[in-house]
Amino acid sequence: MSDREIDQQLVERVQRGDKQAFGLLVSKYQRKLGRLLSRMIRDPAEVEDVAQEAFIKAYRALPNFRGESAFYTWLYRIGVNTAKNYLVSQGRRAPTSTDIEAEEAEQYDSGELLRDNDTPERLMQTRQIGETVNAAMDALPEDLRTAIVLREIEGLSYEEIATLMNCPIGTVRSRIFRAREAIAERLRPMLDVAPDKRW
Repeated sequence: MSDREIDQQLVERVQRGDKQAFGLLVSKYQRKLGRLLSRMIRDPAEVEDVAQEAFIKAYRALPNFRGESAFYTWLYRIGVNTAKNYLVSQGRRAPTSTDIEAEEAEQYDSGELLRDNDTPERLMQTRQIGETVNAAMDALPEDLRTAIVLREIEGLSYEEIATLMNCPIGTVRSRIFRAREAIAERLRPMLDVAPDKRW
């Protein structure tokens, strides 16, 4: 049975009044939703509050969930909208981060290599590149920023992004291409890459 089918069965149980089934969905997606929201909201306590609010909204809206999309896709939309509303209510704009956690770095085959090369100059250059990427992403129009975050940070497929952003897959490809070009433009001077060289 696929993940989506398992979720659908849990949703149907919730719709029949089984509150424990919703608890299982929360357990399954709490960390994933938290990671997503932490890309928009920096403060962990605020992330927790917004995630909780998103789950409450999802629970209330679940009687109307028909399963046209996967449960997580649906929950994801609720989470993003809840975070956006929260940021607007606080008078803030959604930041975007591309920091790699130390534990994530250890999962890469080159993890040892990454740690061995941590000279002060290398660390400074890495930090500058990270800051440049973040600044370039923050400067992107919202539709491009959302598309590139979903693809590069959340690891979603083009099809999933098209569903989430409610647009054709060609538009998704175009937005991701334009976002990558804008980021590459900012990085080229730092990396001594020829302007006509593709990444």
